[in-house]
Amino acid sequence: MRADAFLAAADALPVASLDALLGSRGLVVVAPHPDDESLGCGGLIAAARASGRPVHLVVVSDGCGSHTHSRLYPPEKLRTLREAETQRAVAVLGLGPDAVTFLRLPDAHVPSDGPEAEAAASAVARAAAAIGAGAVFVTWRHDPHCDHKAAAAIVALARPLMPGVRVYEYPVWGWTLPPETEVGPSPAGLRLDVSAYRETKARAVAAHESQTTDLISDDPEGFRLEPAMIDRLCGPYERFVAVPA
Repeated sequence: MRADAFLAAADALPVASLDALLGSRGLVVVAPHPDDESLGCGGLIAAARASGRPVHLVVVSDGCGSHTHSRLYPPEKLRTLREAETQRAVAVLGLGPDAVTFLRLPDAHVPSDGPEAEAAASAVARAAAAIGAGAVFVTWRHDPHCDHKAAAAIVALARPLMPGVRVYEYPVWGWTLPPETEVGPSPAGLRLDVSAYRETKARAVAAHESQTTDLISDDPEGFRLEPAMIDRLCGPYERFVAVPA
């Protein structure tokens, strides 16, 4: 199936409740970078916390690849900044600092297999077991970013360690794929109405100031989220593609 048709189908998935997505349990969100959790699952996290469900966030990479030419923010300082931004973002969504695990794998070089990937998979499985998660959410395997693909591969490695836990994938950069890209069969899955949490989600995304503003001013080639991209991801619905067991 072409990417444009797949994403149009994702936009038309059935609208479901938290119970339909998770059962009566909580969830783990796996984010390749600090900010993917807010962009792809901010409404889901806020809705789950508002209903009293446990949520744990696993951030896979250190986020140091966004501004590689900045002297004001060398890698260690940038990592510290991005982790602090993540904590501020998820606090807006209802998570405390103990509900976040930073794996600190190298940005743009997250492995899809091998010992480091297996260790990351074990960390995801431990997080799911610790809160009795009913589902794990990770970036779409066809997102055009190597770390997003690797995060999906890590969750696939974790799946045998999480019997009975559902897996969903959420597109972030998938919307930028060339429309003719082949991405496999038509999606199954669900949409969640997050209209009640749009303002909350937007505030969480904005907390990632290094990615949404000129906070890091000395790297003209540094990454910055485009307003149109933020608007695309902060609409009234979030889309979750079910991954077959």
